[in-house]
Amino acid sequence: MSRYALASMICLLFFSFGSALSCKGQSKAASISIDSTAQISEYIVEILEDRKGNLWFGTVSDGAVRFDGKSLTYFTTSDGLCDNTVVSMAEDKAGNIWFGTHAGVSMFDGKTFTSYTESKGLHGPGCNLLIDRNGIIWAGTNDGLFRFDGSSFVEFKLPDPEITDPSYKWVRGKIWCIMEDSHGNLWFGRDGYGACKYDEESYTHFTTKDGLCSNNVASIAEDDRGHIWFGSITSDFPEFKKEGGLSRYDGNTIRKFPELEGLIQNDIYTVYKDKSGSIWVGAVNFGAYRFHGDKFTLVTEADRNDIIYSFGIQSILEDRKGTLWFGFSGGLFRFDGRSFVNTTRDGLLKR
Repeated sequence: MSRYALASMICLLFFSFGSALSCKGQSKAASISIDSTAQISEYIVEILEDRKGNLWFGTVSDGAVRFDGKSLTYFTTSDGLCDNTVVSMAEDKAGNIWFGTHAGVSMFDGKTFTSYTESKGLHGPGCNLLIDRNGIIWAGTNDGLFRFDGSSFVEFKLPDPEITDPSYKWVRGKIWCIMEDSHGNLWFGRDGYGACKYDEESYTHFTTKDGLCSNNVASIAEDDRGHIWFGSITSDFPEFKKEGGLSRYDGNTIRKFPELEGLIQNDIYTVYKDKSGSIWVGAVNFGAYRFHGDKFTLVTEADRNDIIYSFGIQSILEDRKGTLWFGFSGGLFRFDGRSFVNTTRDGLLKR
């Protein structure tokens, strides 16, 4: 599969359009019967560990999956979830789990799902969530940015920077990601408009004019030095020049990494900081880069070359035990210190 085809596939999986639904119901979820050879889901697009130590996996078509250390429980629309494509998850201060889907947001209090869709002010598929340090819930979709006021979502209009050479991947203005830095600033990765930092008083824009590899920013992370890392992606439109790649902002300048294969003119959907301070970068079709200290190490070893070859890394999480989990286009993997090991349903239950 070409890089262009894989980028299109990932984009379609994450943010394909769907009709908005409104739902609220009692959970009837139960543990499924386990097929020992089956993947947890074909696409693991988000991973969350809650305060109780449960692992949650967001999938493209199987809803949200909870692993409590003993059993797997699948939550779908039949249980009250408003859509079976779960692209983001967050836990609030009360322990409620929030799910961003293609049809809105669902909140699970442990028993009941309450959903917020178009009738509650939220519209647009591909809903990415962040709960900030003040407990405010933010949602970014294909249609822009929204903030929860306690009962509904209200559109939060971001200003657009001046772009001299506009391009976009999916929908201009779409919110690909939301990140809160160590100072409480909010960062928004946008399609076609680069990245925007919001400090509650003003907005600061970062685009290719400032050194970004692309104005399509899909992932943002902060390292232990306070540097901001941007994973950006290419455009599928032939009239736009080839862009995409990894860049880092040190507070003064933005640096690119053209000397490393896969970190320039390529799709970088996932950037993640682990507990050791290492930055992990998913470079589509090349592998996973780990940046530690001042050195990049490329990891390509895996036990499933049939699905690893494209390296469609869609999510990363380090749990409280120090295990690094990777959601791939093809299933769930854990990193054993040297290579990626595919973890099936049966494999997870035996851990």
